[in-house]
Order: sequence, then C-alpha cells, then structure tokens
Amino acid sequence: MPTVSVKWQKETFPGIEIDTSQPPVVFKTQLYTLTGVPPERQKIMVKGGILKDDADWSTLGVKDGQKLMMIGTADEIVKAPEKGPVFVEDLPEEEQVVALGHSAGLYNLGNTCYMNSTLQCLHSVPELKSALLSYSDNVRGNGVDQASHNLTVATRNTFGELDQSVRPVAPLLFLQTLRKKYPQFAQQQNNVYMQQDAEECWTQLVYTLSQTLTSETSEPPAGQMKELFGIDLVSRVHCAESGEESLERESVYSLKCHISHDVNHLHEGLKHGLKSELEKASPSLGRTALYTREYLTVQFVRFFWKRESNQKAKILRKVDYPLELDVYDFCSDELKQKLQAPRQMLRDAENAKFGLKAQGKASSSKENEKQLTGIYDLIAVLTHKGRSADSGHYVGWVKQDDGKWIEFDDDNPSIRKEEEILKLSGGGDWHMAYICLYKARVI
Repeated sequence: MPTVSVKWQKETFPGIEIDTSQPPVVFKTQLYTLTGVPPERQKIMVKGGILKDDADWSTLGVKDGQKLMMIGTADEIVKAPEKGPVFVEDLPEEEQVVALGHSAGLYNLGNTCYMNSTLQCLHSVPELKSALLSYSDNVRGNGVDQASHNLTVATRNTFGELDQSVRPVAPLLFLQTLRKKYPQFAQQQNNVYMQQDAEECWTQLVYTLSQTLTSETSEPPAGQMKELFGIDLVSRVHCAESGEESLERESVYSLKCHISHDVNHLHEGLKHGLKSELEKASPSLGRTALYTREYLTVQFVRFFWKRESNQKAKILRKVDYPLELDVYDFCSDELKQKLQAPRQMLRDAENAKFGLKAQGKASSSKENEKQLTGIYDLIAVLTHKGRSADSGHYVGWVKQDDGKWIEFDDDNPSIRKEEEILKLSGGGDWHMAYICLYKARVI
C-alpha cells in the first residue's frame, strides 16, 4: 500500500496509507477524520484530474511518498438568505432528518452495509449507550482480551459520534477493530473486501459486549447485556419410560423465527423455533418456555446453505410481524404468574382512556419498580435486499422517540411512515426483515 502526504490549506498530513484494494471513497473518509472535510466536498488532485469515488487506483499512478493536494472546506460558507422561511415538512427528506435532530448516517467503507445497519439498530437502545458511556478506556477486568476491549471502546466512540454529529460518520476505527477481533469480516475476493452476513456481525458484537460490559453493583458481577437482551429458554422434558421430568436450561440473545411453507406470521415461526430448541436438547417430547427481559431480538432464519451454488440461499417467503408482540403464550408458568398483575394494570390503563372502570386490584410492587407485561413494541428492523446473505444490501430502520421511523441506508437517512415498516415482511425482491428488535412495555 503506498504511503502519501496530503496538503490541505496550510496543513500537511504525512504518512497516510492508501488501501488500493478499496475504492477512493475509503481514502476520503480517512481524510475526513483528519480534516473534517466531508468526502462529497473533497477535491483531490491526481493524474488526469480530480479523484472520483469509484476510480481505479491502478490507473492513477499514485506512488509511495507522493504529495497530493486537497481542496475543500470543513465549514459551510455563510451566505445571505436568498429566500424566506422554509417549513420542516417542505424540506427534502435527508434535510428533515437533520432538522428534526435524528442521528447521523454511516459512510459505507466498501461493502460494510451489514455493519452500518447493525450499529444503527443497536444504537437505538439508550440503556446500551449508557452502559458504554461508563466503560473506561483503561479498565479491563474479568479476563477480557485486548481485542474485545478495543471493540467495546470503538463501539462506544462510534455511538458518541452518531449522537453528536448531523453529518454522516465514517466508522473506520470500528471497522478496523471489528476485523481484528473477528478476521472473517476481513475476507477478500479479487482484492476487494466481501459483503458479510449482518446477523453474524450482530451476534459477534453482542457476544463481545456481553463479555466486557458488567454491572459492578451485583455480586457476582452480572452481564449488562444479559440484563438487557438475555433470554432464558427452559425445556421441560418428560421421559416416557421412567415417568420422570427434567429441565434443560439455556441462555440466548435472540429467538429464531423458522420459516417453512406453513409459516405466515412471526408467532408461528417462533413456535417452530422453540420446538427445534427442544428437539436439539432432547429427542423426548416436552415443552420449551422462556424468560424474557427488557429487549427481545428476533432473527428470521431466511438463509440456508445451498450446495448447488455453494452459498447461502435466501427464503423469500412473506412472514408478517406485528408492531406489538405479545409473548405471554411462550412464557414459563412461573413468569406467566408474575405477568398477570402488570398485564391487568396495563388493560386498566387502556380502559381508563375510554372512561371504563378498572377491573384489577392495585399492585403491591415497590414504587418506581418496572414490571414486565409480556408485551413488546417494535423499535428497530434490520432488512436485507437480494438473494444471498453474502451479497445484496442491508439497511437499518429505527423508531425515534417521537414515534417517527428513520431508514438508515448507510449515509442517507430518510423519514419513513409506520405502514412502510410493515411492508418489509418479504415475498419479493424488496427489503425484507432479517432481524427485529422489540422493547418491553413496562408498567
């Protein structure tokens, strides 16, 4: 990789490596982190004119030690207003997003939409952001390795940039630490970084954070990720020969929605998923129940390995999912018992809006203590468009605090209507839900 210096205004930035296996837009994002000049406003002089985002490095003749010149301003030039006031609803969608104070987009650094969509969806969890903010640059405990520590710090810093910026963020450091921790995300084909599976990125990142983020207030220290996203599966297995029953317990971070010819709705796919978990635990018949927490992640099992094409093929079948998910029927008997009073309180609160009398008794829970109801509201959807997990395009769709939805298509966020979110259920070549993130409705 050639190393160059770049002159911008009165400053010179030496020792900048150019990864010639990546398009020039990646080089521009490096300069963006150094100068604050957004890639779209950078004019870099090279052989033949101005460097284009999709130019071929091999035709430009860039040599080691060469000095390049860049023109561009990091600040908008203030001009006198040319027209009167403009209402927010009259602005283009991308300007509406900025005007309304929503998070920035993320630059695609070369087939990194799988990573960008994962980050945007997880960024929607305020408790996760709070846990990351309290994570120190220097403190590493519980045998955490350096790569996991670095990835946690990079996640925290990227979330911070998203919160503070109205312009797209270049997650270059996060990408580098992700590839160092998990080399599979650095796979190349013909000297170009390959597209990766967003579910694998999500799973690996959540696993890493589960190892590094701990709650020091509990004894022993509990994983904050488990407190937020953990799901405990309990399988009750009955032995026909002895008549005895046993319990199989497993902690996971997502539920699987298995898709077959008779699955048309998320609830049906979850039943199939829980059944497969039971069959994996024991060949005997029984029942699998679950314990849930504040957030519930659901993965649609849309990909399978196809020997003929030697790649992950996609199941395009339409599977509807709700904005409001009730998992009461899947819960263990013990959890159902705990949910009954909060669910009645929730019904009474809804009835009160229509002037109806409350039917339940007042709860005896401690003041300000959150109680789960078994009902979850959809807050984020990660979608895939295309026929293979290792190709196509990933996008994150995130619900904002004001109820609006934002489509985070890399560096181009757009406002979307709620009915558009329900159209991501599949059945064609359009974006379809791959991961759904739900938040518990508490009382």
